[in-house]
Amino acid sequence: MQLQGKVALITGADSGIGQATALAFAQAGADVCITYHTDAEGAQETKRRIEDAGRRAVVVQCDITDKRSVDAAFDRTVAAFGTPDLLIANAGTGMSGMPVAEMDDDKLMQVLRTDLVGPLFCARRFVKLRQAAGGKGRLIFTGSVAGHLPAPGSAPYGMAKAGINSLVRSLSREVAKDRINVNAIAPGLIATPMTQQRLDDPAARDHSMQAIPWGRPGRPEEIAGLAVFLASDAADYVTGQTLVMDGGLTMNWGGA
Repeated sequence: MQLQGKVALITGADSGIGQATALAFAQAGADVCITYHTDAEGAQETKRRIEDAGRRAVVVQCDITDKRSVDAAFDRTVAAFGTPDLLIANAGTGMSGMPVAEMDDDKLMQVLRTDLVGPLFCARRFVKLRQAAGGKGRLIFTGSVAGHLPAPGSAPYGMAKAGINSLVRSLSREVAKDRINVNAIAPGLIATPMTQQRLDDPAARDHSMQAIPWGRPGRPEEIAGLAVFLASDAADYVTGQTLVMDGGLTMNWGGA
């Protein structure tokens, strides 16, 4: 098993990509700390599935925009399983329909703190723990194709995800001496609770599919499979990268 005996902390593992990644990690041999913000029921379902796969799991409520809450989640992980080997900084929020000129300041700061500052808080604590343990470890951020492409109506989301790409590059250089790999996955349109309304609207779905050469949304399990690879020893020589997984969307953007 690719992750046998590893300990992972996965933020936002109560649904969607985070939940799929938690299960994939368990199936690959890892024990998992599941964090959630509001969906306690979803987090407990993730825990049940991990335990059904024969691995251990703990559930922690965490607001990643609060440093104390982040520290508490890491402390709980250490107490339950020891120092985490893997961090998937996945928790985030979306937004749409808010042009820059009309933007609400509170919404702006909520998106930036959740999608950029919060992942940085998580990364900082993880790096300190790994350095204290002698180095090594894998840190994977969930980015987005919005970090590469125009995001009209949701500029702060695109700004935050572009910031994740920059953070990956800078942090990977800082911790290369410690042999801590730092990468991100940039999904395109994935069928998750956050995108369900868009996919349920026939007109919106058809418009989206026209822009995706593969002609379908991605599945959370597909993103999870890439995360397992990046977390494994097979990806030891991969660091400082943002890997796009989008069914060809970014390659088609100019003609979409």
